Amino acid sequence: MTGMQLIAVNIGRPEHVPGYKPLTGICKHPVAGPVAIAPLGVADDAVMDTKHHGGLDQAVYLYGRPDYEFFERDLGRALPPGLFGENLTIAGLDSRTIRVGDRFEIGEVVLEATAPRIPCATFAARMGDPHWVKRFFAVNRPGVYARVLQPGTVEAGMPVTHTPYAGEPVLLTELMADYKAPAPERMRRLLRAPIHRKLVERYTARLAQGDLFG
Repeated sequence: MTGMQLIAVNIGRPEHVPGYKPLTGICKHPVAGPVAIAPLGVADDAVMDTKHHGGLDQAVYLYGRPDYEFFERDLGRALPPGLFGENLTIAGLDSRTIRVGDRFEIGEVVLEATAPRIPCATFAARMGDPHWVKRFFAVNRPGVYARVLQPGTVEAGMPVTHTPYAGEPVLLTELMADYKAPAPERMRRLLRAPIHRKLVERYTARLAQGDLFG
């Protein structure tokens, strides 16, 4: 088990990003004091695109300072907590090393990693860079989507305990690399890890179709 620290708890309100028409909750900002985390995520945080965001297996998004520091060097400027739309900004969290099933304990809250963040047009608009999706994919620092195993209250400054998953080792970066169409043998391996249930449904259906037609 390794220790980390919660730097910021970030909450978004429905806003318009310049040059992007739909309302979005990606513009998150740090808040002071205790904040509740329930099975569907952080209290009062806006989730506008419920088809692609939110839900039990994508309830909380974590991003680490080591990953931010990489982008600060790459972009040549300081990046504030919440810029990438994460709910929790965590010191010591390098998403390149995180596996599906890894757990994060913050006080009474327990989170379990389920999937990497897949960049989208909203994220690109937030960053003001039409090439951001490709850029974010290329560096393989996706951050961590997590389900809430135990709800509770968190506050900036609290210690975070990271417990690596003891089962099938699936790095989030591996899942990000070919999440759309992994080979059948890889899908079977991925299904042995506690991945996002939408991926479970997708891979199970594809494997069943392969058995039916191949």
